[in-house]
Amino acid sequence: MKRILLLLTCLLFPFLASCNQTDSADSDTGTTEIFVSAAASLSGAMKEISKEYEEKNPNVTISFNFSGSGKLAQQIQQGAPVDVFLSANQKWMDVLGNEKLILQDTRIDFAKNTLVMIGKKDAHLPLDSFTSIQPTIAQIAIGNPESVPAGSYAKEALQHIDKWDALTDQFVYAKDVTQVLSYVESGNTAIGFVYGSDTLRSDKVNVLAEAKADWYTPIVYPGAVTSTSDNTEAAKDFVTFLTSDHAQKTLADFGFTNN
Repeated sequence: MKRILLLLTCLLFPFLASCNQTDSADSDTGTTEIFVSAAASLSGAMKEISKEYEEKNPNVTISFNFSGSGKLAQQIQQGAPVDVFLSANQKWMDVLGNEKLILQDTRIDFAKNTLVMIGKKDAHLPLDSFTSIQPTIAQIAIGNPESVPAGSYAKEALQHIDKWDALTDQFVYAKDVTQVLSYVESGNTAIGFVYGSDTLRSDKVNVLAEAKADWYTPIVYPGAVTSTSDNTEAAKDFVTFLTSDHAQKTLADFGFTNN
């Protein structure tokens, strides 16, 4: 029955690339598979951390679904087979917590970040601060503030310096920070707003300016095990591993601030 339910869920949620695995525990090998839905900005760091974890736990494999935190939370609300949720803000973790879709005693904060403005490398834009952005600029890539935390943080910062309303017509909304990077890399937008860590994922962009920390809510990444997980103990162990010295060093290497 569990296999049938998971196959049906895979049809309903094609975003899970790992759905070609028909069960989270392989009865032949004894391997436990943990499904992790994580903010797109975590992709590089989490892939490396998962390798480290699997080396220490050879009977566990980790499969990821990376996207905007809001979209991931909504998928969990709709019944996606997820064991761990890693969000780029507290809001979406709170939403799931209020709906009892996470195990509150497993919730931790494991990383922090900064907000930056980027431009295409060698574009030579005359911008050196958020306050220097003018409505005459070409299009601006920003994560959709309704579902992408980076977009929400950027909106806060721009509202703080009274720039949001004047720039509204220039915005091109992206589904996550990876898409913002793509828009700027390709030159489809002149600038974009991403996390400081995202700039290490691309050699085609430059940081033009960093937003002041008091312009927006602190960027903190929470993680938790879902209440519907079929692999609660393994999922708890992975979440705990994120606070280990080894994982924290990897996060720092990928541009995140240690918690």
